[in-house]
Amino acid sequence: ILSQLAGEVYKDKVLEVVKDLLMNPVEGGTSLFDEASHMILFGLLTKYKDGTFIEEAKNRILTPDGRVDGAVVNYLSTLLGDKAVPLRQVSAASIGHLVRVCGVVTRVTDVKPLLEVATYTCDTCGFECYKTVPGRTYMPLFECPSEQCRVNNRAGVLHAQTRGSKFTKFQEARIQEPADQVPVGHVPRTMTVHLKGELTRAMTPGDSVTIAGMFLPTPFTGFKAMRAGLVADTYLLAQSVEKQKVGYSDLAAEGGSSAAEELQRQLPPDNLYARLAGSISPEIFGHEDVKKAILLLMVGAPQRQMADGMTLRGDIHVCLMGDPGVAKSQLLKHVQKVSPRAFYATGRGASGVGLTAAVTKDPVTGEMALEGGALVLADRGICCIDEFDKMDEQDRTAIHEVMEQQTVSIAKAGITTTLNARAAVLAAANPAYGRYDARRSPSENIALPAALLSRFDLMWLILDRADPENDSALAAHVLHVHTHLAPPELGFEPVEPAVLRAYIAKCKQFDPSVPEALTEYLAAAYSELREEERAAAAPHSYTTARTLFAILRMAQAVARLRWSAVVRQGDVDEALRLMRMSKVSLYEDWREQRREDPVSAIYGLIRDLAVSQGLTEVPFDQALKLCTARNFKQEQLMA
Repeated sequence: ILSQLAGEVYKDKVLEVVKDLLMNPVEGGTSLFDEASHMILFGLLTKYKDGTFIEEAKNRILTPDGRVDGAVVNYLSTLLGDKAVPLRQVSAASIGHLVRVCGVVTRVTDVKPLLEVATYTCDTCGFECYKTVPGRTYMPLFECPSEQCRVNNRAGVLHAQTRGSKFTKFQEARIQEPADQVPVGHVPRTMTVHLKGELTRAMTPGDSVTIAGMFLPTPFTGFKAMRAGLVADTYLLAQSVEKQKVGYSDLAAEGGSSAAEELQRQLPPDNLYARLAGSISPEIFGHEDVKKAILLLMVGAPQRQMADGMTLRGDIHVCLMGDPGVAKSQLLKHVQKVSPRAFYATGRGASGVGLTAAVTKDPVTGEMALEGGALVLADRGICCIDEFDKMDEQDRTAIHEVMEQQTVSIAKAGITTTLNARAAVLAAANPAYGRYDARRSPSENIALPAALLSRFDLMWLILDRADPENDSALAAHVLHVHTHLAPPELGFEPVEPAVLRAYIAKCKQFDPSVPEALTEYLAAAYSELREEERAAAAPHSYTTARTLFAILRMAQAVARLRWSAVVRQGDVDEALRLMRMSKVSLYEDWREQRREDPVSAIYGLIRDLAVSQGLTEVPFDQALKLCTARNFKQEQLMA
């Protein structure tokens, strides 16, 4: 009867039943501890919140001697409150209580049937008996308990009947403490979550969720019990699952685009483009074009599926390379917070296995299973990699396949499979020598392999140049943010992150196409880029056919921002402008600033020789021979 009352149609009737149970305590205790009311509190009060009714219920729930039970009040407050308890504060005192925690889902098992009621049939008398299974293990029935077998003095053998048994859907997940709740120097804590019934498949790895449920112990069995003694493992029996960050597809399905449509009606397309870009980290001074590139990365382009099954990626990859202190990491952190699905990793703290996938042993079944890394967890999202230049070369090559084919191929421990990793990569790196050296060629400063550079749609160089006027404005901006904890007057109202997410969700519903009239224009622009690279004395990028795809993707992203189904020439011009602006900080005065400093050149030659041969000291004769071969004099070497 209670399960029938739980529908939306019977909402008023259900509330009447709950009020009656709470306001009429059962004999021998409060109604809260009655099994029926306990089930209703779990299933319904979290769904139908009524502040007045809850306050009245708190006052009505009394202990047998007439006092208000403080544990009951805390129980209801935890059940109905919006504030989740940090995972680190869930301790042994919380066992048997309802807790509400938030975390990031790191692992989810397959949904499997869990036995709740076992059915047995006697092969002698045909008697059918049942045994409830409260836990993960149980002792099967062997002898028939029927009256007929007892009178005939025959021990009927029982056989399990799968058809008559009751199974429920079961799934085990693991959540990890959010990064902002982990103290410095500590390892993030994890918690096992059991999902049953309709709660299964409610979350996927990478989701930020808030889970309410009962924190329960589970004793060890078998040999583990002998070694563990009185120690028990714990798990969270989930009763409700809420996603903290709703995905773009979920936002579109929920119709959360009303604010986005209002924003689109208020502003013309050009102003809207600049305003949305300016709303990305408004506390950071300048970088208008860099923020526009990041906005296009968040919007992306539609994925193309060919007739033969081949796919062309729509995600835009951007690499920010620049001097220290130009707010690269701050931009990455802001993208991680705004995007519904984004993961942040650093160069030295990320390995190839941690980025792609690892083979682990499933604690439930004991089988070898795959556990996705940051790029797999960021599927249909963004993966932010900071200190990209500090990564080992072997770990860096692990993302080559992800950036172009958008898959992770695994052949480990007898597991050969392919995982989806359709993520946009936003990387930040420093030049090879820590700070950009204008006297060296761009390829020497960037020091990244051509196979990796060609996979980035935009390689943005941010140089920290001394400019009195710009430095004064930057200092005033930083001091204002430090004093008032808010950016100064920007000339426009920044868009809230929730509205920005809703607008991007609406943009992702459009699939812009490139008209035939633009094909010649795009071909001419691509040929011009190739000619510029060929004519340049020291090109800083590698223009390949991937560059043409990058122009198409960025033009489609600009068209998506206009909510248009057709790409215009202005969208292509904006994509080409961003490509040129990514190089303008390098080429505007590189030739004028490059000076032949003999001491620096000789030092670079000797250092490169020592690194290539693994030497800590270079003999003078060998250094002199190297310098004279490059037309340097002995006096310059001695200097």
